[in-house]
Amino acid sequence: LWRIRPFRHPHHSVTTAALMGGGQGTHLHPGEVSLAHGGTLHLDELGEFPTHLLDMLREPLESGQVAVSRAAHKVIYPARFQLVGAMNPCPCGYRGHPAGRCRCTQPQLERYTRRLSGPFLDRIDLQWELPSLTAEELMAESQGESSKIVRQRVISAQERQQERQGMTNESLGSDALHRVAPLSAQARKLLLRAADHYELSVRAVHRVWRVARTIADLGAEESVSESAIAEALHYRTGFRKLDSST
Repeated sequence: LWRIRPFRHPHHSVTTAALMGGGQGTHLHPGEVSLAHGGTLHLDELGEFPTHLLDMLREPLESGQVAVSRAAHKVIYPARFQLVGAMNPCPCGYRGHPAGRCRCTQPQLERYTRRLSGPFLDRIDLQWELPSLTAEELMAESQGESSKIVRQRVISAQERQQERQGMTNESLGSDALHRVAPLSAQARKLLLRAADHYELSVRAVHRVWRVARTIADLGAEESVSESAIAEALHYRTGFRKLDSST
């Protein structure tokens, strides 16, 4: 199985040691974040995970490793994974449903969404809400691209990144971004306006920039256009459109 990327999906009742790594004495073992290294860490029912556990993911999401410390021992495990989280829109699961079935109160909604802290969400590049589907829509035949076509486009984009900078866009620092992902005047203006309007952190600005570079690579474009920045912002800012009048 060494050629297969790991896919880990711990339950929301997972302990700190099981998620981040731990043990007693000299017997320290890797947690789910390290077992997912090079693959995917899938957290279903994200809103049910304790806030302190989600905030612990900030370190590996930023550095790609996790430190497990005990009284006399410290081990650093690799933990570079792709985080995929899924959660209901509210505790009952029906907020936004066309039938108006949601009965959650505002305090309940606030407690539910407060589980995801700002610093944790700041490290999530793509945030997307899926609307409820009717039975007819669910049973309809998909008209989208096949996975085979999308896979080839992704491979081509990765090859383009390796040829250009010797690494994927995810690993680009701020200096490298200026060098390999220069922005047009319009794209720069849009990103600056969005950073002010949405109060984006420095980390968020760089992450939007990296996503836009990837969008451009997927479209086989040499430069990062205004439309690539707009699309990257659309993913991050919770589905809110930023048009020229904003």
